[in-house]
Amino acid sequence: MRKILSSLSVIFLMSANAFGQNIPVDPSVRIGTLSNGMKYYIKKNALPEKKVEFRLAINAGSILEDENQRGLAHFMEHMNFNGTKNFPDNKLVDFLQSIGVKFGQHLNASTGFDETVYMLPVPLDKPGNLDAGLKVMEDWAFNATLSDEQINKERGVVLEELRLGLGPDKRMMDRYLPKLLYKSHYADRIPIGKKEVLENFTPDLIRQFHQDWYRPDLMALVVVGDINADEIEKKIKDQFSKYKNPSKPKERKSFDLPNHKETLVAIETDPEATGSGVQFVIKDAEAYQPDITVQQYDKSMVEGLVNMMLNSRLAELVNSANPPFTYGSVYHGETYARTKDAFQGSAATKDGDQLNALKVLLEEVERAKRFGFTQSELDRAKDQMLSSYEWAYNNKDKNQSDELVDSYVGNFLRQDPIPGITWGYEHIKEVLPKVGLEQTNELIKKLVKDDSRVIVMTGPQKDHIKMPTEAMVRNTFDAVKSSDLKPYKEKTKIESLIKPFRSDGKIVKTETDAKLGTTTWTLSNGAKVTFKKTDFKDDEIVFSAISLGGVSVIPDADYNATKFAFDALLEAGLAGLSKTDLAHYLAGKQVNVSSYIGGPTEGVSGASSKKDLKTAMELMYACFTDLNYNPDAFNAYKTKKSAMLANADSDPGYYFSNEYSKFINQKNPRFTGLEPTEKDWANTDYKKAYDIYKEKFANAGNFHFYFVGNIDEAQLKNEVLQYIASLPATGKSSTFKDTGYRPVEGGYTKLYKKGKEPKSLVTISYSGEAPYNEKEAFALSALGEVATIKILEKLREDESGIYGGGASGSFMKIPYSAYDFTVNFPCGPENADKLTKSAIAELQKLIDKGPEQKDLDKYKEAEYNEYSTSLKNNGFWLQGISQSQIDGSDPYAVLNYPDKVKALTVKDLHEVAEKYLTKQRNIATLMPEDGWEKAKKDETEKAGKAH
Repeated sequence: MRKILSSLSVIFLMSANAFGQNIPVDPSVRIGTLSNGMKYYIKKNALPEKKVEFRLAINAGSILEDENQRGLAHFMEHMNFNGTKNFPDNKLVDFLQSIGVKFGQHLNASTGFDETVYMLPVPLDKPGNLDAGLKVMEDWAFNATLSDEQINKERGVVLEELRLGLGPDKRMMDRYLPKLLYKSHYADRIPIGKKEVLENFTPDLIRQFHQDWYRPDLMALVVVGDINADEIEKKIKDQFSKYKNPSKPKERKSFDLPNHKETLVAIETDPEATGSGVQFVIKDAEAYQPDITVQQYDKSMVEGLVNMMLNSRLAELVNSANPPFTYGSVYHGETYARTKDAFQGSAATKDGDQLNALKVLLEEVERAKRFGFTQSELDRAKDQMLSSYEWAYNNKDKNQSDELVDSYVGNFLRQDPIPGITWGYEHIKEVLPKVGLEQTNELIKKLVKDDSRVIVMTGPQKDHIKMPTEAMVRNTFDAVKSSDLKPYKEKTKIESLIKPFRSDGKIVKTETDAKLGTTTWTLSNGAKVTFKKTDFKDDEIVFSAISLGGVSVIPDADYNATKFAFDALLEAGLAGLSKTDLAHYLAGKQVNVSSYIGGPTEGVSGASSKKDLKTAMELMYACFTDLNYNPDAFNAYKTKKSAMLANADSDPGYYFSNEYSKFINQKNPRFTGLEPTEKDWANTDYKKAYDIYKEKFANAGNFHFYFVGNIDEAQLKNEVLQYIASLPATGKSSTFKDTGYRPVEGGYTKLYKKGKEPKSLVTISYSGEAPYNEKEAFALSALGEVATIKILEKLREDESGIYGGGASGSFMKIPYSAYDFTVNFPCGPENADKLTKSAIAELQKLIDKGPEQKDLDKYKEAEYNEYSTSLKNNGFWLQGISQSQIDGSDPYAVLNYPDKVKALTVKDLHEVAEKYLTKQRNIATLMPEDGWEKAKKDETEKAGKAH
């Protein structure tokens, strides 16, 4: 949303002498316009090294389609991957994969109502890649071939994408959109389009769309990366200036979201709906104007503070002992239409509780209108906003290119300001302290109006659920206005989390590893601390603490009584502070810490800025020593979780995964389902879970702590001695255990039926126990990536039968050694059997002959590409240096990875395919419920008569 004020590309200025002054443009961004009207943005950014991010932004989307073109803006996006002047047919994806760009993960595009954006990251490790990237952008902009053959082949793929969106949410949306987008052209131009148009449009219609809207004066090229800006600018001018606009260009109209006096209400239910919710939209009186001047930003900053304070109050309600909804938020910002902002709110609720949720949302807004905010609320919001800017400013020279590029796209499409974080931070330091309660309190009074209101309620259609009437919904506004509300009560400000104490802990041993660049301290309580200083971010430290054991050592009966309670333990808060108290205490701090009890491990993880490391250590210390016990907090968590999952089985995908998992784990008494049922909750013992947690975290000597980032060693040492070396320890060690339970043996075929829409899911898998072999494990993983390439080529490009899908291979090392190779894809039920056979045939080719060298090379290039970027990521190193503690793997694997990739051969992949893909095959298929076969037959006959 363009006006969410935490956006760090935004800057606000409130000094009186800046009235009418325009927000400047970041001087490090080179912006120009070619003679044909095409715009370009160029920024040199050295991270990641030898990489460049391209974006092609087109100021045209589905809103510009004619009635007989509905869906063709999005279809056009697809066609740019299916034949251009320099990359005919499917050669584009093939070429980009050959230089290390993964289709879907790196290479992608998106189509909206008002815009289309193409995304291309290109590694610059080889000569010619930069020019190739520019050539792709040129072809996407102007040189789509749009052959009849490729258009007709792609119909199936786009229809499969449309099929993925079918279901209860789509059915309800089709009914409420005419009210939500009342008398707006947007209601008739959903980007995915209409099925009958996609099936039957003539190729000339998409060619006309391309001719009308893919033109220089509606385009911008954005280039950010490890480049020479002068060189790039010259190339852009040479390549893109020659293209002309149509002699009689169509007008690029803007479309409004009209206002209306009446309050429009949509109450929609569906038998397959998986959740209940409410949304309100109160449209602004005037059309949206982008923030250009400092004065406009003044208002936007105050809006941001108001948003933060209102949502802080709503979060308190969500975290209360009797939460009115499972999630709730309000904000002022963008609607479906680029031309209209609105004050909006939404909540996820228990079934049948939507009206009460709406009432609570509006009451909190009304409370703020009547009584205003408190000074402490405003101070917290200002602290949080300033802290976010400070953190971004501290890391300003260490931004990855993909973190920057989209802001320039936004500047072109929506005139979002791009002043740069240096200008932003300096000015916000100056102006934010001047914002007073009179400004925030005045603004909140203007957000809620009596006209242009739309309320949407959705939920499951069940006999026992009674939905409100439209009149009851409308009356809620009047009832809230006259309600007896009290001012918001501010709690006492919390000055500290941990009471001061003296630590006698010491470092008894220091070891260094020059290859990894790590130092390890052994502490007097037995705990170990390993840290690695990096300069990847100037103000970031990530950390974890790991102990072996997890739930694997808990007896079956205790495990089943506690497994769903562990995630709820932190809901009670720490050190006598509730979750809300902690949120208030941490306002203005860049820190997060959480603890967990998982499968083979328990531990703590988090991140912080340099100055907030002490707070992070306090939180970690409290996780070990002072977890609150609060049955009310657990019951509130259970209430929210139950509401979220009440209708989970109505979702065909969830039903399929859950039932299939139950079948696979039928011999495992520790498995009862993916999520808790009412029976599970009835059998859950919160106190026992709490006691298990306290026992596990009572022995810090069994934990290894890891820190990675821009670490000041002296600061870290002080905090470690104070907060980690002082943790209690028992001197005992533990490890995980194998429970002995195994999935059912393979060789089965399972069929599940769920859902009314013609949608299917197919899972093909090979799995079982096998001795762990590191080389085979690596080859099996690579085989999954190569198989994904082949399956997409065959099932998507050749057969037009799927939109997405793929394969994965892995080898589990703990708690026992086992392999797994799985293929997944969604499709139409009429094609499920055929596509299953096609996928198996592709696997058989890998078994018979192994992969082609070119496909293995594509995998390798993608791995080199990702690895070179990951090497400058703190989280990557944190995982890399801690993994060997968990599974005993090579501690230098993080360094040796490129050599392992380079050493892989076609023979290696062929051997694991022969060894593991020839064992018992398992097939599980989800089909819709009875009736789709007749519907498909009727549709086929109807189509035959039409032609």
